[in-house]
Amino acid sequence: MSSKAVRLIYTLFCGIIGAIIFQWIHMPIPWLLGPMICTLIASKSFKRVKPLWPPVLRNAGMIIIGYTVGLSFTLETLQQIGRQLPSMILLTVLLLLCSLMIASLVSLLSGVPFPTVLMGSIPGGLTQMIPLAEEIKGIDITVVTFLQVSRLMMIIFFVPLLVFSPLFEGAGGKTVEGVVHSAAAASWEGLFPHIIVFAVLCTLFAIVGQRFKFPTAYLLGPMIATVLLNLSGYTGHALPTVFLNASQLVIGIYVGMLLKPEQLGNKLRIIILAIFSGASLIVCSIGLSLLLTKLHTVSMVTAFLGLAPGGMDQMGIIAKEAGADLSVVICYQLFRTLFIFLAVPPLLKAIFKAMARKQPSGS
Repeated sequence: MSSKAVRLIYTLFCGIIGAIIFQWIHMPIPWLLGPMICTLIASKSFKRVKPLWPPVLRNAGMIIIGYTVGLSFTLETLQQIGRQLPSMILLTVLLLLCSLMIASLVSLLSGVPFPTVLMGSIPGGLTQMIPLAEEIKGIDITVVTFLQVSRLMMIIFFVPLLVFSPLFEGAGGKTVEGVVHSAAAASWEGLFPHIIVFAVLCTLFAIVGQRFKFPTAYLLGPMIATVLLNLSGYTGHALPTVFLNASQLVIGIYVGMLLKPEQLGNKLRIIILAIFSGASLIVCSIGLSLLLTKLHTVSMVTAFLGLAPGGMDQMGIIAKEAGADLSVVICYQLFRTLFIFLAVPPLLKAIFKAMARKQPSGS
């Protein structure tokens, strides 16, 4: 067996062990965070075997996630977006402005360059912002990942606690544990032969998107392909849990190998500021949720879950258990995702280029 094969199997083994441990201790999103942490530890602790993980495996996981997100976009979702489009634009822009202000303050207090803090503060999701950060020169991937992971962990832990607390109405008295165990795994029935068509088109759109330099092409391309097929009447089928776990596994391992904690300066200060950043963003989301309830006849739970800066899948599960309007939640989460995919990358690149041009004259 070649040395590359040994390194690859060793890395996969570390990732699976991390996922099993995190699942055993009931950590959130264990198949993403477990492999990430375990691969990070293995890469820094055991020098005899160097982990190896080709980007093509990460790309395969991105295609699966892109397909899963695209399934949420139905004709009903499109109609809902059309009715509330002005509110979606307004609240998404306001949330991003909040992220911008928080990033400015964190950068000022920590001394970390503003572009890096901003990439870590934008509520675009870990699997969306890390690939985008890789495409922009001068971004510290370790700091971006740390900020995104810390915010994601805070949201996964605190959003259910807030939603099922007396602060919000309409949660139905369900527990947080009920949310975690309520997600039924999709069956294999009905998966074939449609999944073959989706797999081919999603892969094709990902490759074409990469050639045309789409931001996070291996996520955005499959999402677009799935949306187009869905709207044409050729509906897809939810993937069994094993596929979703596998996609998080390959992405978690890849991100774990990108992390370089030894390069993270002022560790304690950045940890404190990361907690401050995540908490501030949650508070901003609550404030914007109050505004949404004034603009439309939606409950506070629905508004908050639609604007919470977390992943669309996690917010969807909580919304289902809390009795929120799932269509509204998915619409706002999906719109923010698409807005960040399409509008934010070119805007960020333009801002960073302008900052780079001004820097020599000011030095």
